[in-house]
Amino acid sequence: MEREDLFSTISEHFDEVIGRLTERGKVLWRELEVLHPADIADFLAELDDESAKALFMAFPSELRLDVFKELSDSRKALYLSYLDDKQLHFILMRLSVDELTEFFDELSDVELERYLKLLQKKDREQIVSVLQFEPESAGRHMDVSVLALMSDFTVENSIQLIRRLQPDQELHRRIFVTDRDGILQGYILLEDLVLKLPSDRLSAFLRKNDLVVHSDEDREAVALKMVRYNTFIAPVIGPNGLFLGIIPAEELVDIIEKESSEDIYRMATMSPIKESYFETSFWKLFGQRSSILILLLFVQSISTSIVTHYQTVLASFLMLFTTMLISTGGNTSSQTSALAIKGLATGEIDTQNYTRFIKREFSMSFVLGIVLSVFSFVRVYLWHQNLWGALAVSISLAAIVMISMLLGSIIPLALKGLNIDPAHSAGPLLATLMDIIGLLVFCMISDGILGYFEVVC
Repeated sequence: MEREDLFSTISEHFDEVIGRLTERGKVLWRELEVLHPADIADFLAELDDESAKALFMAFPSELRLDVFKELSDSRKALYLSYLDDKQLHFILMRLSVDELTEFFDELSDVELERYLKLLQKKDREQIVSVLQFEPESAGRHMDVSVLALMSDFTVENSIQLIRRLQPDQELHRRIFVTDRDGILQGYILLEDLVLKLPSDRLSAFLRKNDLVVHSDEDREAVALKMVRYNTFIAPVIGPNGLFLGIIPAEELVDIIEKESSEDIYRMATMSPIKESYFETSFWKLFGQRSSILILLLFVQSISTSIVTHYQTVLASFLMLFTTMLISTGGNTSSQTSALAIKGLATGEIDTQNYTRFIKREFSMSFVLGIVLSVFSFVRVYLWHQNLWGALAVSISLAAIVMISMLLGSIIPLALKGLNIDPAHSAGPLLATLMDIIGLLVFCMISDGILGYFEVVC
């Protein structure tokens, strides 16, 4: 049975499935159990709270743990509240420190205190230390349950230690090495322990770190560096060079996904939301979306004042081309801002070459402005047989294209300089700005040209 059909059938016969009261209920339960935990977590999100709770609590312990790992942070916090201490202990003791800290922000102080008491002292201390870092910092996203070796260890000592500790600490292909004071020295590869002699000391074949991350660095900056240097695991150190943990590949992917999601929200002039769309309340979404739209609505009223002031000019056939000119300005500014935002995000554009980028975009705007103005002149003249009107439209279009591309390249750079995410410059904000500027430029140029030549269109 297909996944969606299975979910639909289970929903129709929910009580039978939960209680496994009939043969049909037992069959559906078995089919549900063999699904991937991520699919089961999606199904839970579609159910109402009471049904989701009943189904989650009906799972055997191992399946409940696997499904729990796939839930969103807010749902993890909610579902933990359903469990008694024994069930809580089973789940919490089988999650890594970084998995625990991901959703502990969603907990109240009372819940956090309760759950920490159920953990071992070592895990509790690690979680508290990680929670002290800023949410957007590398320290908050590092994995502290990782094995590190000392530089004066021999290969034989290292293998014996790995065999003893591996079940409790994560083992990666790249193993970081410290001195006896915990200061990061470098790393070795797992295969080095096979290829080197048992008596060789790690310091003899230590490798230099490609990238070292400081615990207070911004997570987005760290992700960009890891991508740039093509490394999928990076060590994290404290102020004194102490080795604290690592940023593994799976965390890198998670950071990139979160930052991309936040940029998409900001491009739509919305505040990023942590929950999924359906987990976010209707009124929370309404508040976020309506506030900025109301603000932009009032800003757009400036356009009304411009049209009122130049209504004599726009009373002619020129009014027909306002949408064409305004949309062209919005399109060109969106193209330029997209290039600027992407360049700033990947590090391709920085303080060293931003003037080169602006000059290049200005040259591009000049060429595009000429080409588009020629096509617009031909279109207007062939359709309306008015030389000065066609000239007004074509010159206006060239000016709008140049201004929009210039603003599209400068605004993201200016926001970056003010430590504001450049993604805010895209979407409705820039489109509204270009609507107003484009209309004003068109009216001023048309008024000047038609007034100068005293042409009545």
